[in-house]
Amino acid sequence: MSTPDTLPSLHRKRRILIGATGSVASVKIPIIVKTLLEEAGDLVEVKVVTTNAALHFFDSKDVLAEVLTDQDEWNAWQKMSDPVMHIELRNWADMFIISPLDANTLAKIAQGLCDNLITCILRAWDERRPVIVCPAMNTNMWNHKFTELHLSTLAKVLNYHVIPPISKLLACGDLGIGAMAEYRTIVDEIKKQVEQLNANEAL
Repeated sequence: MSTPDTLPSLHRKRRILIGATGSVASVKIPIIVKTLLEEAGDLVEVKVVTTNAALHFFDSKDVLAEVLTDQDEWNAWQKMSDPVMHIELRNWADMFIISPLDANTLAKIAQGLCDNLITCILRAWDERRPVIVCPAMNTNMWNHKFTELHLSTLAKVLNYHVIPPISKLLACGDLGIGAMAEYRTIVDEIKKQVEQLNANEAL
């Protein structure tokens, strides 16, 4: 797997890594990838990494990009000197978007835990590259004090960009805040960040 340093970024497509965690909002992964490639396919290439729980909500065959799981990382490594997938992906990506970010993964990231492919990538992440997170959870989980504390860590310590959730009828049947932002909002933010990366390198 090549790294961002093997070719000047202005002369290649931006490499977008999208992470899906165990929220029902993972059902939006196929449409996020499809829309991004339709609107910016000449500017970006995409890979998806997912937790095992996220796969309950979408079929990887419906995603127009490579989908990688925890099992893929274990299968890829057989002996010393073999490439380590989370490091390879960390080197490959120009940007990482976690959509959705569930409460469990939010807590793990804020505490520095790294027990799956997504959290290992983030623990090794190059802080100069943008990370976008899109929280999605039940209203009661969203309103919990830990959520505010953990998001503050991500935003203020790690400098992640947080796209806040919206209010709507949730999968659990409750009406309230906690639903992941609309896929349109997420795609637009990715495109905006790509434009900013390209503009910064052009200076």
